[in-house]
Order: sequence, then C-alpha cells, then structure tokens
Amino acid sequence: MQESNYSSEILQYIPFYYVIWSDDLLTTSEINVVQNAIDTDKTLSDKSKAQLFAWLDTYNPPADTELKKWKQTISNSSVKLVESETYPLSAFSQKVVSHYKGNYPLNEQLKQIEIQLGIQPNHYNHLFDVAVSHEATSSFYNAHDIDTILKGKHAKVVDDFRKTLSDPIFKWDVHRNKEEFRQVVLNQVKFLANKGYGAMAYPEAYGGINDMEGYAYMFENMMFADGSLSIKFGVQFGLFGGSIQKLGTKKHHDQYLMETGKAKLLGCFAMTETGHGSNVRGIKTTATYDSKTDQIIIHTPGKNDNKEYIGNALHSKMASVFAQLIVNGKNEGVHAILVPLRNNNHELLPGILVEDNGYKLGLNGVDNGKIWFNQVTVPRENLLNKYGDIKEDGTYYSEIKNPNKRFFTMLGTLVGGRICVARAGLGGAKYALTVAIKHALKRRQFNDSVKIQEDLLIDYPTHQLRLTPLVASAYVYHVALDKMMQQYCDPSQPDKRKIETQVAGLKSIITWYANDTIQECREACGGKGYLIENRIADLKGDVDIFTTFEGDNTVLLLLSAKGVLSDFKSEFNSAGFTAVLKILGIQINDKLTTINPVYTNKVDKDHLYNPKFHKHAFDYRTRRLTYSLAMRIRDYIKKGVPSYQAFLKVQTHLLALGKAYSNELAYTTYCDFVDTMANDKNKALFLKLGTLHALYTLRQDAEWYLEQGYMGGTKSKAIRQRVERLCTELRPHIGVLVDGFGIPDHCMTAPIAIDH
Repeated sequence: MQESNYSSEILQYIPFYYVIWSDDLLTTSEINVVQNAIDTDKTLSDKSKAQLFAWLDTYNPPADTELKKWKQTISNSSVKLVESETYPLSAFSQKVVSHYKGNYPLNEQLKQIEIQLGIQPNHYNHLFDVAVSHEATSSFYNAHDIDTILKGKHAKVVDDFRKTLSDPIFKWDVHRNKEEFRQVVLNQVKFLANKGYGAMAYPEAYGGINDMEGYAYMFENMMFADGSLSIKFGVQFGLFGGSIQKLGTKKHHDQYLMETGKAKLLGCFAMTETGHGSNVRGIKTTATYDSKTDQIIIHTPGKNDNKEYIGNALHSKMASVFAQLIVNGKNEGVHAILVPLRNNNHELLPGILVEDNGYKLGLNGVDNGKIWFNQVTVPRENLLNKYGDIKEDGTYYSEIKNPNKRFFTMLGTLVGGRICVARAGLGGAKYALTVAIKHALKRRQFNDSVKIQEDLLIDYPTHQLRLTPLVASAYVYHVALDKMMQQYCDPSQPDKRKIETQVAGLKSIITWYANDTIQECREACGGKGYLIENRIADLKGDVDIFTTFEGDNTVLLLLSAKGVLSDFKSEFNSAGFTAVLKILGIQINDKLTTINPVYTNKVDKDHLYNPKFHKHAFDYRTRRLTYSLAMRIRDYIKKGVPSYQAFLKVQTHLLALGKAYSNELAYTTYCDFVDTMANDKNKALFLKLGTLHALYTLRQDAEWYLEQGYMGGTKSKAIRQRVERLCTELRPHIGVLVDGFGIPDHCMTAPIAIDH
C-alpha cells in the first residue's frame, strides 16, 4: 500500500477538486453546492473542512503546483475510471482513497456534489485513465424518435418519399458534362412526377393532395440525393406550376395544371432580368394588349432586358413570363403571362431566343438560360388573371385597386418558394454535418505519446466547438421553417404580408448559415472533404446560389426590417409620434430593468441556461434597433431628406435589424415548439440544443451587447465558456443527433461517412 501526503478525509475530495479547477467554470452556485456538502459531511474534521474551504476561494485559487500534486497523487494510484458505474466520480474517489489508506466507504456527500453539479464522465474522462474505452456515441437517446419528432404529422409522406429515393435512378455520381447531367436530372424529375410527387401541392382535382407542407419536406430531402434535382423539381412544380396555381384562375388550372404536375408540360419561371435582378417592379419586358387582335404582345425592349438565369429554359415548352402589362396605353404594373416557347418538335417558336447560361459554380444539372422575346403574341386568356384581368371589352380590371398592394399581393403568393429554398439549404447543411461528424467519430489523430490509440477527432474541444453549435442550429431552423410553412398554408390567414416579412428574414439567415456550415464541414474533414466523392464539394457549389436566388439575402433582410418598421409608417410621413413614444417608453423600461451591474454580469448557470434570458436578449436587440432606427429616419425626414434617401442612409442599420428580428423569430418559434413536447427525456435534449443555439448566437453579437451595456465582460466570457461546456455535454449524443436528421442510408454515399 502506497502512502499519500493527504489524509483520507482530504484525499476523497481531491478528484472532485481536480475536475472543478480543471474545468475552470466555478460559479457562485457551484461553490455553494460544494460548501454545503462539506458543511454537512460528518466524516470531516474542522481542520479538514478549513482546508477544503480554502481551496474553494476563487480570488485565491489553488496554486498550479498544488494541482500538479493532486494529479500526481491520482495518477500514482493507478485507479481507472469506470464510466458505467452509477456515480463514476464518487466511486473513483473512493478507490483512490482505498488504494492509499485501505478500505474506505463511499461518501454520500460526494454523490450529492456529483448529482447537483451535473458532473458527467464526458466532462472529465480526459483527465483520468478510463477503464474501458467509451463508445463513440451514446445510445441514451434514440435517433428514430428524434427523426419522428422532426417529421411531425408529415411522417408518412417523408418516409414514403425517402424510400422512393432508394430507386437506382437517384444513385449519386460524379457528372462533368452538363448536357448528360441535365438529362439525368430531367429523368429523375419525370420519375417523381409519375409517382405523384410533382402535383403534391396542387388541388385533388388536378392530381394533387393539397399538401404544400409535405412538399417542402420533400424539397429538403431531395438535397440528400442531389441539389440539382431539388432545384429542377422546384422550378417545374413550385415556380412554374405554382404561378399557374396561385396567380391563374380555373381556366388555367383546367388547361395546364394536370399536365404540369405530370411533367408532360415542362415550364419555366421567367421573372429575373439581366438588368433588373432583385427589382421585380422595375423589369423592362412588356406585355402590351392589342385590342384589335385581342392578343398580348410580349417584347424585350433592350439587350439587357432579357430574362436571365431561368431554370428549365432549355427543356421547357412554356414560360410564365413576368412583364409590365400595358392596356390602352396605361402601365398596370407587373403581371404574369403564359408564353409558349417551343413546338412539339422542341423547336423555338418565332420571336423567341434562348441562350444557355453555360457552366456554373454548382447545380449544373439545371438548365439555366437567357430568354429574349421579339413581338411574341399570345391570346388574352394567357394572362394569369387572379389579381388583374383584361375584360372582353378590352379594359383592365382588378379587385385590388391600389397598384402597390396588388403587386405585393401577387408576389406574396410565391413566398412558399422562399421557404422551400431555405429548406433545401438546411438539407444541404444537415448532409454536410452528418458527413463531417460521422467522419469525426471514426477518424483518429494525435495523442499524448503515452496512449497506444490516437484520439477521435470529435473528442477534441475545438472540433466539438466548430460543429456542435451548427447541429443545434439545424434543429432550431428546422422547427422555424416548419412553422412558417404551416402559417403560410393556413387559409384562415389570407393576408400574407407578415409571413412575407418573416420568411424574407429566415430565408436570409438560414441560407447564410447553410453556406457557413458546409464550409466548416469541408475544413473539418480536411482533404477528404475536398474530394468530390464525399459530396461536400458539390454541396458547397450547389447551396452557394441559395443566398441570392428567390431574393438576394441582403435585399430580403432590408425587406424584413421595413416590415418590422411598419409601426412607424405614420412617422415616415411626418405625422403623429404615438408609435415612437410607445417604443421610447418600452426602451426606458428596458434601461431600468436590465442596464444594471447585477444583470449585466449575472453568470450563474440557471440564468444563462434560462430561455427567458435568451428571449429577453433577442427581444431587447430587436426593439433597441427598431427604436434607434426609427429615430434616425425621423431626424433625416425632419431635415427635409426624402424618405427614400433616408432609408439609403440607414441601410446597414436596417440589415442589423432584419437579422436581429429573424434570430429572435427562429428562437421563439423553437421554444414554443419545445414547450409542447410531452416526453421529458427528449424535451430536455431539445432544450439543451436550444440553449446552445441561443448562447452561440448571442456570442456572435457580443460586441453589440457590450456596446449597449446589456452585458458586461464577465457575462460575455461566461457565455463563451458555457458554449464550450454545452458542446462537451452534447458530445456523447452527437452521432445520434445527426442520425436524427433522418438521412437514409441509400443517400449517405460519402465514403468517409459510411461504417465499414
């Protein structure tokens, strides 16, 4: 039996103290737990208690030499940690004491410390010798259960679709010839149409099941097969078919919708122009009604007024063309008109010119092209006339008299496309995360030159920190997008303006998140992530464009911010100050309740992990930015600056508001969802994911919060430490969390992600 310089009473606490000080996260509440345990420990003498209390002084912590002495004492015992024991650290401490002092009982007070501090083996197993190498992934949670939670009421639709993707036609391969790649994707789209998936969001009368929400899930899951498939599918059935469904009337539905859903009528969505990308209202293509022939003449007036980057342009037979509708010499604003492009032999019709956009950074299985129209005539009936019509007597009529409202109502019907793009981006991020984490659960790299086996990549704190918060965010964004599509499809909410504001912001932050995530995953996989066979390279190219199509993210954030400022419309017109004063009152209230030293430097775990704190922080940022932005615009307008110029001067402020609003929306939506969860075990996991996402997001905006005095340096540092701690706590479950995304094995083709 070896000797130790420490008494038995002290020695039993040393492994705990070593973990506590190595963790460097000793807060007031944690100190209290240990102090209370020592106070009530009847095995301790007053002298021992005094020594243990002295080692808890954060202002005078144990010297490094003392910590080394603790480590040496533990190491010399040759005791191994058994993670499977009920109280691993308490049992380990008992064995260390027994090694030096003979049989020693298990101390109940140590068990209480272990329970109340929530100390888990993954927090400290790197500090001690472990008896058995722990499993790469814990089985405490069930991936199938998590996937079921995420699918919700759409489980059957999603499961059936995932099985469909097992058909050999969807087998992923490397394609370097765009013509061949495009044909593969076209065949896949037709295959899905034959299975009824193309018409899924259409009414039953036209071959569908009226399930737009389920359609959005398919959009995400198609990314697991190939990005080009997802976008080609979306153009054909969502944009082209969707414009007929949402902007047309029964005559258009009867004539075109069934054939579109079956992919027998291939179409494209011709909105964007070379000279006017995001500015739809400013497009130059004209649709002039000729009362003599009862036809509409489609014309591209200038070289750069052509339709640009139009998906399906080379395969389609018809286009849904957005143009300035001119009736009796008056421009009635942008409307959509169905324009045939090709005959039955797939030859271009007179007056139509289509050019291939050529190779792109990604999505080369989608046939993007440019389209010009030279005095092309179509029947008056081809006008998609739900919101504006040309009557038989040749006059224009719309139930929506205000042209601005008419324009935004028309565009608002197509918001579903933005939700689907965000879902596709999220699907790409989920796939990349799954590849990177499965690789990190197998790949070993470096050790301390003593161990025979090198360490898993995922066991390095830096690797956990770069990937785990991104997994948490994937869960938050999944729930947020699910809720947005549910609200968009709700017939009891015909006014989509609020949802348009919300979706504009969410599409922006989620597609940016997707791009950042895929890049992080590429780097986390090293050179293997650069190989095309591992899919991340293609995902990088495919998802990149999501930040600028279906609305440029920067422009959409500006749109979102302007929606938030709707309460200040009267202010922009130099009218009353009621809304401003209301916000000002809230702002003063904020200062009284939050800008004080107690709150700004509150760092205990219960506070930092509390959703109320996260919500308050997000809400504070949104309201503070709203108030200060409104004040700036008011001041400019009072000086005589036109409102348009005033907005230009505060664009960066608008972007900050749009992002803040979107972050708050995503998190509060997620919290509402978690509140409804019945299973306490899974609810605790989802709460922890939400906490990590919230703290990680707040950390990214720490500079602003510090500037505003909302949090102090101590709190900012504590948040950073808690993010790292949460990553460690989620480490045992990280494999289950990515399996919970539900990516089918037949789609997970990356060699580095496959178990051999």
